[in-house]
Amino acid sequence: MIRMNLKVLVLLLCAAVLVTLSLWTRCGEVMLASKSRRISGQAADWDTGNKKVANGQDTHGAEAVDHGGSSDLQGYEEIDCHINGEYSIGCRKEGGEIYLPFSFLHKYFEVYGKLATYDGYERFEWSHSYSKVYYPKGKYDSRGVFMYFENYNVEVRDRVKCVSASEGVPVSTQWESQGYYYPTQIAQFGLSHYSKNLTEPEPRRTLLEDAERDLLAHWVVPNGASVSRILDSYTGSHVVQFSIPDSVTSGVSLKLDHVLDFVLSLNFRLAVNSSFTVVLQSREKRDQIFQLHYICSDLTISAQDQHVYHGIGRCGHTQPWRKLTRDLVVDLHKGLVYQNKPKRKLSRSKLKVIGLTFHGSGHLDNLTLSTSEHLSQFYDAAQWLVRHQDSSTGGWPNPVRRRVAPAMADLEPGWYSAMGQGHALSVLARAYHHSGGDNLYLNSALAGLRPFDVASSNGGVLASFLGRIPWYEEYPTQPASFVLNGFIYALLGLYDLSVVAPSASQQATQLFRQGMVSLKQLLLLYDTGSGTTYDLRHFTLGTAPNLARWDYHATHVNQLLLLATIDHDPLLTATAERWIGYMSGKRAAHN
Repeated sequence: MIRMNLKVLVLLLCAAVLVTLSLWTRCGEVMLASKSRRISGQAADWDTGNKKVANGQDTHGAEAVDHGGSSDLQGYEEIDCHINGEYSIGCRKEGGEIYLPFSFLHKYFEVYGKLATYDGYERFEWSHSYSKVYYPKGKYDSRGVFMYFENYNVEVRDRVKCVSASEGVPVSTQWESQGYYYPTQIAQFGLSHYSKNLTEPEPRRTLLEDAERDLLAHWVVPNGASVSRILDSYTGSHVVQFSIPDSVTSGVSLKLDHVLDFVLSLNFRLAVNSSFTVVLQSREKRDQIFQLHYICSDLTISAQDQHVYHGIGRCGHTQPWRKLTRDLVVDLHKGLVYQNKPKRKLSRSKLKVIGLTFHGSGHLDNLTLSTSEHLSQFYDAAQWLVRHQDSSTGGWPNPVRRRVAPAMADLEPGWYSAMGQGHALSVLARAYHHSGGDNLYLNSALAGLRPFDVASSNGGVLASFLGRIPWYEEYPTQPASFVLNGFIYALLGLYDLSVVAPSASQQATQLFRQGMVSLKQLLLLYDTGSGTTYDLRHFTLGTAPNLARWDYHATHVNQLLLLATIDHDPLLTATAERWIGYMSGKRAAHN
C-alpha cells in the first residue's frame, strides 16, 4: 500500500515538473518574440553610416555589411538585402518577415518619419509627405487673410539677405547673391503681415517718447549736446529736436531694460551724417553686447563682429519726415549671417534692449517698442509697389536673369511675372480697402492689369496652350512653361481686385473668368497619378516631367480648395481631394 502511494506521488511530481518546464519555455518564447518586435521597430536607430560597396554605388545611407545570415538570442537574423541587383544593405529577418532600416526607406521612397513620445509611450510616426493641407474655414475674403499667409515669415528666410532699412521690404538673394528687390517676395511680405494683423492679438506697445509729455523719456545728454521738445510746423505736433556737435564723441541716449518687445518704430528727420544705435544684450551672457547701427547711407547691410550696420537712405533737413519700422532681432540675425556666423536663429527670450543713442542732429517722434507692427510693414510693401511700378507697362520688373530650364531661353533682367503681378494686385486691393479708398493704391492696381493682355513673347505674361487656351505665365519663357501655382496666384490677385473695386476693374473680372476656364481645361494635365507636376515642360520641351516637391504639391491642393469656395465646380474639389490622397501614399488605379 505504501509502495503504491509512493508510486503515485512520484508520478504527480513528474507531471508537475513537465507542466512547469512547458510554461517556462512558452513564457520565454513570448518574451523573446516581444523583445524582437520592439527591436525591429527601432530600425531607424540602426547604425546606417554611408558606405560604398564594391561596384561603387552609394548605399543611400545604409551600411552594406556581410552578416552571413548570423543570428542571436533576440529572435531575429541579420541578413543582406540586395537592392535591384545593384548594392546591398543590412536587414533583419524574423520568421517570414524582413525589416529594412527606415533611414534607407526614407531616402529610397522619399517618405518621412520620426520617433515621438506621448505620455511615456514611444511610437514611430510615418508620413508620406512633409507638407500641410489648409482647409478653408469659409468663403475666401479678398479683404481678409490671404490664403494661409499668416503662417509665413518671409523676412527670416535664408534667401532674404535683410529687410532694407531705406525701403522697408526684403532684399532677395534667390537668384543673385548680391541682393535685389524681388516683387513677388515683397508682395508676400506684405500679404503675410496683413494676414498676421488679422489673426494675431493686438500688439503690446511701450511708448518711449512722443514729445508731448516732458518727463516721458529721460535722455542722457553729454556736455555740449542738446535735447529739446519743439512744435514742428510740418507735422503740427511736438517733436524731439537733438543736436550733438562733432566735438562731442558720445550721443544723446536712453538707458533701457526692455525685454520681449523687439519691434522698433519711430518718425524721424535726420541731418546728413547722422545716425542712431540700438544696443541689445544677451540675458544669459551679460558681457555679450550687440549694436545695431542705422546710418544715413544707401548701404544695404554690413557687419563686423558685434556691430551690424543698416542704411536708412539719404538724410538732410530738406528730406521729408519718414517712419521707420524695424524688427531688431531679424536685423541682428541677418547681420550675423552676413558674417557667415552660425545661422542658429537668436531666441527673443534670451535678448533685451538696454540702450538707444542718437548721433548728429535731427528730429524724432513717436519712439516705440512693441511686439509687432504688422500694418506698418504691410504698408511698406504696398508703398514700395506704388513707387517702383513701371508707369509705361504697369509691370513690376524682375531685375535679374532667370534660367528656368536648359532648353528654354533665359529670362533677361526686366521680365514680368504673372505671379508677381497677381500678388501685387492682392496687396494693393487690400491697401485700397484698408486705407478707406485711397486711389493711389487702386490706380496702381488697375495699371498692373496691362501685362495680362500682352503676349509673353512681347514682354507681357500671356501665353497660349496649343494656340487657343490663354495662360498667365509666372515665368514667361520661350517656349511657354505653364507653371501651375504661379497661374493660380495670378487668378487670386485678379479676383481680389474685381471684388474690392468691381466698378473700376471690369477688366480684372474678365481676366479672372478667362483664367478659370483655362485652369479647368488644363488642370488634369498636372496629375501624375501619385503627385503633380510643377509645370508642363514635359509637353512644351518633350523632356521628363518636372515633378512638384511636396510643398508645391500641397500649395496646389490649398489653392484648389480656396478656389472651390469661389467657384463650386466639382472638378476643383474632386481633384483637390484626390491630390490630398497622394500625400498619404494613395495612387491612381492600375490598368
